[in-house]
Amino acid sequence: MKIKDIKNSYHFLINKENKTVQSLKKKIFIVAAVRLAVVLLAAILCIFTWKNSYLTGGIIFIFFFLFILLLKLHQKLFYKKNYSETLLTLAENECKALNYDFSSFKGAPEYISAEHSFSYDLDLFGDRSLFQAINRTCTPQGEQFLALQFISPVLEKKTILENQESIQELAFKQEWVNHFRVLGTLNKNSDKKEDRFSQIFSNTFLLYKNKFWEIIIYLIPCLYFSLLLLTAFHIVSALYLIPLWIITFSINTYAGRHVNRIVHQLNNKTDILSTYTSLFKTIEDQNFKSKLLKKHQNILKKGTPASVAIHKLERYYSHLNMGLAYPMTLFFNPVLCWSVRYSIQIEKWINTYNNHLPDWFDSLSRFDAWCSLSTYAYTHPDYCYPKINTEHFIFEGKELGHPLLNRSACVTNDVKISKEKFFLVITGANMAGKSTYLRTIGVNYILACIGAPVYAKSLEIFPGNLVTNLRTTDSLVDHESYFFSELKRLKMIIDRLRSGEHLFIILDEILKGTNSEDKQKGSLALMKQLISLKGNGIIATHDLVVGTLETAYPDNIKNYRFEAEILQDELWFDYKLKEGIAQNMNATFLMKKMGITGIE
Repeated sequence: MKIKDIKNSYHFLINKENKTVQSLKKKIFIVAAVRLAVVLLAAILCIFTWKNSYLTGGIIFIFFFLFILLLKLHQKLFYKKNYSETLLTLAENECKALNYDFSSFKGAPEYISAEHSFSYDLDLFGDRSLFQAINRTCTPQGEQFLALQFISPVLEKKTILENQESIQELAFKQEWVNHFRVLGTLNKNSDKKEDRFSQIFSNTFLLYKNKFWEIIIYLIPCLYFSLLLLTAFHIVSALYLIPLWIITFSINTYAGRHVNRIVHQLNNKTDILSTYTSLFKTIEDQNFKSKLLKKHQNILKKGTPASVAIHKLERYYSHLNMGLAYPMTLFFNPVLCWSVRYSIQIEKWINTYNNHLPDWFDSLSRFDAWCSLSTYAYTHPDYCYPKINTEHFIFEGKELGHPLLNRSACVTNDVKISKEKFFLVITGANMAGKSTYLRTIGVNYILACIGAPVYAKSLEIFPGNLVTNLRTTDSLVDHESYFFSELKRLKMIIDRLRSGEHLFIILDEILKGTNSEDKQKGSLALMKQLISLKGNGIIATHDLVVGTLETAYPDNIKNYRFEAEILQDELWFDYKLKEGIAQNMNATFLMKKMGITGIE
């Protein structure tokens, strides 16, 4: 499938759902009008039959039943309309994303950290970030899991290949993926960070394990039933119902604080419970073939399915809320022990299923993340799945590009590091493409470790730990200079190499914060040390002296360059990587163009 075909598929979906929404709006209006007509007709008939109480009662019963049916039909149509509108928005957002507008999706800026080994340098989070381009998660757990995949990429070949298999399968199930995303998006409150059901329950059972309440919930209704029976046969006076009501109301009021504890834990979560029920159900019902998808589907289906269990909790909580609403609380609670009854049911539910929740929501978060990555794979059919090599270090690819650059304008380049203790040294002029090339390498490396397709014709990698230093910053808060921050970063890299870690190192302009002579000496010394510690990676620099290291270390260093040319008094770049050391620099030319005079 080509990009054009994918765009057409989303446009087709937009047109289809637009028509569906308009049709449903008309049906909703008609049903609302019929409901109003039913109420008016019932009122008119009651007026004419008022003297015949049996007939009036029958009319009220029939029309009330009809009104309820129409109300349920209205709710069903309204749900369908919301579903179609959400699916329509989804398709519109994907069309924007195909044109490199990712503003509709979350960039998770809370994960931005300058201290992280590579995420800050590679712009993984925030606006116009790689995460924003990929993130389609519809649950807070899914977003967190996906973010952790970016922060801590997988290093095991088996897991990476299993992730690839899962993503590839879901990429061919985009209709199901869209359905999953719509179900998760329908409840607008489900994106709140506090809605993590695996964390909200405590195992403090205040009612369920108290025999008094277990007896009371059956005893009190029996007392009312017995008293009503005795009253009906005129054995006792109905006035005895008043003190019984006062006593039972007081008993239920005493239990109120325990009931309120449960209500607080599940506060306003009925809709969210319904969302999770739907998400679990759609996973359980789908037919999967790949190993990881089946494994986590089976976790949800084992024993009592997660969807069934969560639906039970949803029903219990709904009933509990109903009993707390006035005026029903004045009858339901004293007579039926309603709130206590359903509080006990919820506590029993917690006792039965609380230990399952972490596994259920872990599986849900993985499906949510895989759905995001599968949509990314589906909308990038020209990308490839990299080959994973764990025998020796390798990072070798053809025609790599940066996924955030428009494919119509992105210039692709090759990369080849095929042995241990090997560095590419990239020299070149300002704006010639060095930094973009480094980020292209880093971003595709992360995508490869996640199991996602990469912007390349082919790519083979060794899954090691990535460390970058592309954007060192000073810190006024920590009283650190720019130079000292960079030294800390470099020391961290050296310490990790000494500890035996396999690192893939990407550095841009070593020792930027010091003078030229110190910079040259320090850069040469650092390169020699990185080689001696069996490091691998890519280093970009303006300092052409670093390029001379290839002569001293021909088996460990290879020079490449990005060139700039001045044609007809204009600067021109082709952004293509070439072998050798850069010949042309452009700083003086650019300063003159900016009107800075006095430059020889």
